[in-house]
Amino acid sequence: MADRQSAAEIFVFDGQAADPKLMPIRFPRPGILTFLLYTIGLGFFVLSMKDTNFSIREFFYGFPYIVDLVQEMFPPSMRRIDAVCLALLETFQMALVGTVFGVIFSLALGIFASRSQTPNRLLYYCSRNLIAFFRTVPDLIWALFFVIMVGLGPFAGTLAIMIDTIGFCGRFFAEAMEEVDKGPQEALEALGASRMGTIFCAVIPAALPSFVNTALFSLEKATRSSVVLGLVGAGGIGIELKVSMDMFMYSEASTIIILIFGLVLLVEQGSSRLRKMVM
Repeated sequence: MADRQSAAEIFVFDGQAADPKLMPIRFPRPGILTFLLYTIGLGFFVLSMKDTNFSIREFFYGFPYIVDLVQEMFPPSMRRIDAVCLALLETFQMALVGTVFGVIFSLALGIFASRSQTPNRLLYYCSRNLIAFFRTVPDLIWALFFVIMVGLGPFAGTLAIMIDTIGFCGRFFAEAMEEVDKGPQEALEALGASRMGTIFCAVIPAALPSFVNTALFSLEKATRSSVVLGLVGAGGIGIELKVSMDMFMYSEASTIIILIFGLVLLVEQGSSRLRKMVM
């Protein structure tokens, strides 16, 4: 019959036949403007691949060179293991000290950058813009700036990590304080508590798990970043890795890379356990 649907047009849902016209649309048909934006985005992506010389063929042609490099890296050399371990310890110390001071300053700046806790609007916008500026400038640029300011060595790298931590933690601390329950704050204010008393007795204790979580993630990030800072003379094991690669001592470079991987893995595992204890 003409008005009878064919079997191919009927779907079975929960054992019962269902009209396909009544089924929900998985992918709604985009409008003309949306389709145009998709097309522009896809075209820009293809153009970007061309401008960046993205080539699968070149990748596979160059793959044998990577194999040769890896073969030269093994077995790892233990000739300067004592100096490398000292540089690795310095790297972690830079990350730890820079993160701790960065978290302390982030807490103070986060209070001013919190919409619900800031004393006035001008201080709020200034704090927000300062945090955004710290986050925008790469940590390698901060390291170059502090090398010029205080000279070569781990102190410049520690200062760079501290600024980078403020940019990372300041925003999350401010948002965590904005999301806490307002009930305890209003109760303390009704009892005549000061603004600082309310912040330290109600806001910070409620946001403390989020603070700890963000701080530990920042320590992991700082540990990885501190490796790169040594490339510009800001201390740490980065300079050892650069010298090994520049002098074609690939077996020593592999030792440094393995030790860096071990340090990052150890910090990540330790912070993961601490997060589970706090949460």
